[in-house]
Amino acid sequence: MSNPEIANSIRTGAFHTNVHDLGEGAPVLFIHGSGPGVSAWANWRLVLPVLAQMRRVIAPDMAGFGFTERVPGAAYTMDAWVQQALDLLDALDIERADVVGNSFGGALALALAIRAPHRVRRLVLMGSVGVPFSITPGLDAVWGYTPSFANMRRIMDVFAFDRALVTDELAQLRYEASMRPGFQETFGAMFPAPRQRWVDAMASPEAAIRALPHETLLIHGREDQVIPLATSLTLSQWIPRSQLHVFGRCGHWTQIEHSARFARLVGDFLNEADRPID
Repeated sequence: MSNPEIANSIRTGAFHTNVHDLGEGAPVLFIHGSGPGVSAWANWRLVLPVLAQMRRVIAPDMAGFGFTERVPGAAYTMDAWVQQALDLLDALDIERADVVGNSFGGALALALAIRAPHRVRRLVLMGSVGVPFSITPGLDAVWGYTPSFANMRRIMDVFAFDRALVTDELAQLRYEASMRPGFQETFGAMFPAPRQRWVDAMASPEAAIRALPHETLLIHGREDQVIPLATSLTLSQWIPRSQLHVFGRCGHWTQIEHSARFARLVGDFLNEADRPID
């Protein structure tokens, strides 16, 4: 049986990126979060097929995650991840795309929009990192994960508001994903303690965020234990052309816990740019 997490292999700089590329129309780049064993497909599997009905959706595994080629001695930095995203857009001959970022991917989407504003049309930041905040116990536990079924189960309980979503079967699948060759080695080396410094390293300068010209949709789960709602409140105050949607009874998995609402919200927001509203 083929693994749905493995898709197209595209050359990006010195390595190959595993990327899902579905649908036709205006391109949207989806950037996943930074949980153990994560992949683009694991993050976005419920919303990609829906949004691919109306536009082209592109979801890569960022360097160090998923099934993108792991290069010995690679530096996992914001600079490197932004360059990978730009190299991917270049390889796919995409001049400008909407960008949707989840958590860690939100910080990366924000940095991409700041550093290459002409490559980004609209911005969606979900449970986003990218501004200063004190690391939560939930995020510290996620980044400090050591492989075991029990640890994966505990982390997934932190991610979701509705514990019914976190079955033993799902926890077992994600635990097995985190144990694939190379996965835990790169993940364990990416965010060593003390981990507040990695939150700080992902933050973009306030002045640069305030200067963003992009229409931006901010999405957050009210009960998020990983990234505090305060980060999106800050972004909503700093980004001039922003709107904020908060889902109640929702943790850090907005795109999974409220997938139909999430897809509709994002789709409507991106459609505005296709057909400007007076």
